[in-house]
Amino acid sequence: MSTHKPMTMTQKILAAHADRERVEVGELIDVRVDMVLANDITAPIAIQEFARLDVERVFDPERIALVPDHFAPNKDIKSAEQCKTMREFARKYGIVNYFEVGRMGIEHALLPELGLVVPGDIVVGADSHTCTYGAVGAFATGMGSTDIAVAMATGRSWMRVPETIRFVYNGSLRPWVGGKDLILHTIGLVGVDGARYCAMEFTGPAIAELPMDGRLTMSNMAIEAGAKAGLFHVDAKTVAYLDGRAKRPYQVFASDEGEAYVDVIEIDASAIEPQIAFPHLPSNVKPLSQVNHVDIDQVVIGSCTNGRWDDLTQAAAIMKGRQVNENVRCIVIPGTQAIYMRAVREGLAEAFVEAGAVFSTPTCGPCLGGHMGVLAAGERCVSTTNRNFVGRMGHVESEVYLASSAIAAASAILGHIGGPDELDQHS
Repeated sequence: MSTHKPMTMTQKILAAHADRERVEVGELIDVRVDMVLANDITAPIAIQEFARLDVERVFDPERIALVPDHFAPNKDIKSAEQCKTMREFARKYGIVNYFEVGRMGIEHALLPELGLVVPGDIVVGADSHTCTYGAVGAFATGMGSTDIAVAMATGRSWMRVPETIRFVYNGSLRPWVGGKDLILHTIGLVGVDGARYCAMEFTGPAIAELPMDGRLTMSNMAIEAGAKAGLFHVDAKTVAYLDGRAKRPYQVFASDEGEAYVDVIEIDASAIEPQIAFPHLPSNVKPLSQVNHVDIDQVVIGSCTNGRWDDLTQAAAIMKGRQVNENVRCIVIPGTQAIYMRAVREGLAEAFVEAGAVFSTPTCGPCLGGHMGVLAAGERCVSTTNRNFVGRMGHVESEVYLASSAIAAASAILGHIGGPDELDQHS
């Protein structure tokens, strides 16, 4: 009988990067990293700390990505200075993956699209939603800017090996239900700290159905359950997504059969309807059928959570030939320049503008109350973003309701929180 103790894919990735055969949950280990990421808010702090290390070069100019996306295009003088600091650092150290405005995108939409993260990677980023890259079978996690400075200098990082919770989604998805609904339902189930410092592993028949854009959405919001990372196993859809995209060869890691998980949570995905996270926590979730009439002032479709191609096509299909409610401002933000161009070429941009929506250059802007969609006191917004904390999108007396692109688009037309089925009833 084999005495081999099973390991999760997280343990296997970490062990490989620590040059060990195995690692145990709770161990503090030193690992090699494959990609280091920072943006225009977090990079300047990391750059300041990097200067204190008194090193002559970064560990690898091809393994660092710097993306101005939060307050870019520059919102004001302070944000211009932030972006200038990052730009000058990129030039000084020859950073290959620096993405200027006009060539950039929202960081967590851009890096997977360009194939800069691949299965088996360890990715560290000075942004909490770095966990997005778990969708391609990488171990990706957010860190503080000081840790990122050290990673830029050494190509290494310390971390504690996390426990893994396995989430099994059984059944088939209902119409208009996707990755955003699955992850909101899950966060509502376990709470905002229900997976604290754990890796969330997503699997099951409903996950096999889910396209890559939906998987990226789910991994993106793992942090909203307190998780260290959110991973998917590599399957045929992952391989197809990476084909012609991956910039490097990659190694696939899969969890062993056996008791390697701290918990296994079974979820009947076929029972899940579109989900809405009410203020002021991503865990304050209600199914659409239980939402009473809630009038809104603004809709945002975009962000690193739901600014991908599938999100825009879903929203455009609902909005085409209809008009945004006269009491609502609707802002549509593609995740990257490539998605922007495809939306222009295939008529999605036209459908949004004719419906009365704003069609924007890629930016994180409104998600964090930065610019291009800041809320006033008393205003309500349905948003496809990932957080709805007090004051997240503006005034502390504003409210943010998190939803999928389908619900956001339908709500923009209706003037209140609602879904495509309600639109069909009115037509």
